[in-house]
Amino acid sequence: MELGVPLNASQIAMFVKYLSALQTWNKKINLTSIKDPEEICVKHFLDSLTCVKTINLYKNVQLNKKNTISIIDIGTGAGFPGIPLKIALPSLKLTLLDSHRKKLEFLKELVNDLNIKEVEIIKNRAEIIGQDKNFRSSFNIVISRAVAPLSILSEYSLPLVKKNGWFIAQKGKEYEDELNNGSKAIELLGGLLIKIETICLPFLNQERNILIIKKIKDTPDKYPRRNGIPRKRPLNN
Repeated sequence: MELGVPLNASQIAMFVKYLSALQTWNKKINLTSIKDPEEICVKHFLDSLTCVKTINLYKNVQLNKKNTISIIDIGTGAGFPGIPLKIALPSLKLTLLDSHRKKLEFLKELVNDLNIKEVEIIKNRAEIIGQDKNFRSSFNIVISRAVAPLSILSEYSLPLVKKNGWFIAQKGKEYEDELNNGSKAIELLGGLLIKIETICLPFLNQERNILIIKKIKDTPDKYPRRNGIPRKRPLNN
């Protein structure tokens, strides 16, 4: 495929099941505003898979190739990008985080129907688990898609990343303004921008920018701040 992510027949069948489940559940709860099957495949599935090369890069650079990568998807919603990444990279140890009960009910049924192993589904907020010793500084990679501006997303994400791990933010073509506004937050929270991967989303000719932020030092204990504060008072420059 154009993204350089090979999928076998079994993986393609899983995406077909995913699409069907998404369409069925979307009649009951609002999982996505996109209804057209082709648009779902491109704007959700393929868009999620733009991070595959970045995750493989992490494994090659930061880990022994035999080690398992632990990854948490913050604000996963209907499972993007976490579930498509797990389908493409089955060895990932995946955690899905969201605060909406009905969306997590969908994800639990989906994971069961797809028979996906090593997936933990958590109903909570990033501000809470970021202060929980069971989750803080415990993931190789934290990833998020379309959740918040970078200054806010960094406070949700970097406390959960292991030292030398990566925070991966998927952004569109306007990422530079977010990066300018969020550079203070990234530094304060222990991160360092090390790379920006620019990818063209197949069939739409739309630019996707994968910001790779490495955690180079521990996040100060007071971050993340309590519920709602990161969004109300972002750590802008």
